[in-house]
Amino acid sequence: MVFKRRDRRSAIQVASELVYPRGGWTRAFHYVKHRVRRLPDSPERIARGVGAGVFASFTPFYGLHFLVAAVLARVLNGNILASLSGTFFGNPLTYVPIGVICLQTGHFLLGSEYREGDTQGLMGKFASALGDLKNNFFAMFTDRVADWNGLAQFYDDVFFPYMIGGIIPGIVAGVICYFLSLPLIRTYQLRRRAKIKAKFDQIKRLAEATKKDLTDV
Repeated sequence: MVFKRRDRRSAIQVASELVYPRGGWTRAFHYVKHRVRRLPDSPERIARGVGAGVFASFTPFYGLHFLVAAVLARVLNGNILASLSGTFFGNPLTYVPIGVICLQTGHFLLGSEYREGDTQGLMGKFASALGDLKNNFFAMFTDRVADWNGLAQFYDDVFFPYMIGGIIPGIVAGVICYFLSLPLIRTYQLRRRAKIKAKFDQIKRLAEATKKDLTDV
């Protein structure tokens, strides 16, 4: 196939590039920025899409951030492709601070307690919830008894506070990214249009000069 990769990546390489992309996060950031600025849409719609993608990064729906961003961009009349690029805000370098901020805010709003140093307990709740999903799946085909205690505890202590707590920080971050990206996108598009117009004017002048030379001959 023409577009098939020449060097097949192993599972370890794929996983490592999710944590640290080839070329580094700086190069990846500039690539996303370049793609966003070149989208064929109005600066306002692109900026709204970016804000929607940033907000989606503050939701606990890991693995579905693209879908959340696309739906939100559709509601806000933003650019969907820009919203997908905006989810880049959530990456392995920012997941931990985003998670801590959302959990702390959620527990504060709900009046419950969150212990910042309780990393082992947090990971234990993740493991317990995954264990419930696995065991209850096999329970559908065996004589095992379904147990949802671990999943229920995970929902009460982690997922629901995260979802509630991510709303305010997500809105703040999304609005900030909207107002930061809007003038940058607008300036880039104006400069790009000016360059394109200058090229067309140059081609037009060359064509007129060539036509005049042929007429003189």
